[in-house]
Amino acid sequence: MAEQLVSMERDVPFTQADFNKMRGILYDYAGITLADHKRDMAYNRLVRRLRELKLSSFSEYFSYLDQHGDEFSHFINSMTTNLTAFFREKHHFDFLAQELLPELERSGQRKLKAWSAGCSIGEETYSIAIAMRGMSKVDTSGWDIELHATDIDSKVLETAQRGVYSLERVKVLPDSIKRRWFLKGTGQQSGQAMVRPELKKIVKFHQLNLMQGWNIPDSLDFVFCRNVMIYFDNETQARLLDRMADVVKPGGYLFVGHSESPFRLTKRFRLIGKTIYQRVS
Repeated sequence: MAEQLVSMERDVPFTQADFNKMRGILYDYAGITLADHKRDMAYNRLVRRLRELKLSSFSEYFSYLDQHGDEFSHFINSMTTNLTAFFREKHHFDFLAQELLPELERSGQRKLKAWSAGCSIGEETYSIAIAMRGMSKVDTSGWDIELHATDIDSKVLETAQRGVYSLERVKVLPDSIKRRWFLKGTGQQSGQAMVRPELKKIVKFHQLNLMQGWNIPDSLDFVFCRNVMIYFDNETQARLLDRMADVVKPGGYLFVGHSESPFRLTKRFRLIGKTIYQRVS
């Protein structure tokens, strides 16, 4: 009876079996776990895609998904969450500028490789780039910097690659950063700010599913993978952390979100404080 009531309340019926099928596909493809309480959210996000395709049921959509491989990108784009902001969890960027870069300089290193995993619309990635180029006493203007930025969602990557944001999103930044690293739009671009080309050129954006193969170089100096593992179960998190350790050089760093606890799942990283981990094996 409850399932009948749920179906009557929606213009497209959505049964528990539909929800289980949906989250099974999401888990198998992207490693993302959807809890029971996310059922309404899942429906509201995916039903828009059914309407675009003029499909009348979720079973029709799942058949369509099986038959059209390119539909997976739309499915993932619909089901993933992208919450981000410039310099979110600022202590990570302070550590990067004030401790990590001076550490590398003392070692004589002038080449840096890093990865922003789950970069969303690019605010985290450009914050990393700004921290490396303009927030440290270390002059990195002559360094060879290679910053990879990836996300499973193709739509947010398009925004990240453009590097154009509303003035509302950049207003939280200090005036000195806005003047140095952003261009203010005029005319049709009024009300927007664009990341300067010299900052964009050090970033390589590309789509990547963390559950599949990685086109990421090894011996990375650090990885930002923040508020990504919260969507995975413990087994998937442990597997991901092991793969992260494989691409981070010994002594390199992993930055995670405040609600993530890798120390319970791996011995290859040690916590050094403030959700910053260092590779030990």
